[in-house]
Amino acid sequence: MATRSEAIALSRQEVDRVTRPSAAPRRLVPVVLALFALAVSALPAAAAGDEYAFAAPPQTDLNRIYRIDRYTGEVSACQYAVKQGTIGVTLCYPAGEGAGAKPGGGEFALVPSNHAREGGIFRVDRRTGAVSVCYVASEHVVCTPPAN
Repeated sequence: MATRSEAIALSRQEVDRVTRPSAAPRRLVPVVLALFALAVSALPAAAAGDEYAFAAPPQTDLNRIYRIDRYTGEVSACQYAVKQGTIGVTLCYPAGEGAGAKPGGGEFALVPSNHAREGGIFRVDRRTGAVSVCYVASEHVVCTPPAN
């Protein structure tokens, strides 16, 4: 059986063990900070997934899709084409006259018309209400000047 002084010493050791800061939480700090940094760095990547919008023109005999950078307004297009001896090819048309990035940016979208034979598409700036018509001409996407 322990004497009273031994019991007090054991009690102090127990109190010290319980109240003394452990090294384990201090080792976790860098891990927690690294996980936080990783989570924060993933935020722009998640937002970047919504950088482009896609829409097809209403023309029913055309395998084309338009792509717009939602923030700059730049428009390009791609379409499927048959190529003998292959499964086909994807032809893409870069931005040409009027279809490039707009100075100052905006909040852009593509809107197809209801005209069944229309191969072009409307580019709209949701902030200003400006509208352009974009279509493929001479191996590039071109757009009319914006109007309200």
